[in-house]
Amino acid sequence: MKIGVYQFAPEFGEKEKNLKRIEDATLQTDADMVVLPELCCTGYQFISQEEVESLCEPVPQGRTVQRFIDIARRKNLHIVAGLGEKAGGVFYNSAVLVGPRGFIGKYRKVHLFWDEYDWFQPGDMGYRVWDIGSVKIGLMICYDWIYPEAARSLALQGAQLICMPTNLVLPYCQDAMITRSIENRVFTVTANRIGSEERGSKNKLTFTGGSQIVDPQGVILFRLGKEVESIQEVEIDPNRARDKQITPRNHLWKDLRPDQYAEESPEDVTRK
Repeated sequence: MKIGVYQFAPEFGEKEKNLKRIEDATLQTDADMVVLPELCCTGYQFISQEEVESLCEPVPQGRTVQRFIDIARRKNLHIVAGLGEKAGGVFYNSAVLVGPRGFIGKYRKVHLFWDEYDWFQPGDMGYRVWDIGSVKIGLMICYDWIYPEAARSLALQGAQLICMPTNLVLPYCQDAMITRSIENRVFTVTANRIGSEERGSKNKLTFTGGSQIVDPQGVILFRLGKEVESIQEVEIDPNRARDKQITPRNHLWKDLRPDQYAEESPEDVTRK
């Protein structure tokens, strides 16, 4: 199957304009799946609760998800996209998976980053995997990358492809995702944005681009530049992620030794 990533610079608050750019780019691709950045239609740097309330939408009923579904039907592909979710009076930094037949599932970001704590609640749905027939997909969002447990949880559930919408400002993630692919023997997709935001009295955020796809052996199949707006695709064989044999005598899952791993709580660790 062919996986695509659209890297661009969303304009804050301009949902319709951003959706049109996504639509135009996606209609040009022949990919079977397109992965989009975190908060790809709203922008990232909120400065008030009123902005959060006005820009976030219910999932899947909101206009943004319905627009993604329409694009997926027209192109006969799947879309993974990050967006702000409104659930009653609570808000989440979420990602959705949709396809030609409609809404498939959503993930709420578990590990919030920086000022996200001002606007969003930590995710409460855990990590899930969806089987779309051609591949089993797990979702993460941005700062989840720093926790190996996130990708491992998805891999243990059978994920062959981990899709991660991001708005990265730290310089480490792209290289860390090579390790996440190797240590779990899965494909990983990092869909980042470019550009910068400096709103209100907030510090300027400069996003690092570098969207990429990495194979189960840690080979970078492509990595976009730090300032490049582009949609790029690559052909992958998801079945390669089923092979967990490292050497003739080493198997990724069979060699696990959970009885030997630390079981201390984070509270115990931080006291040391």
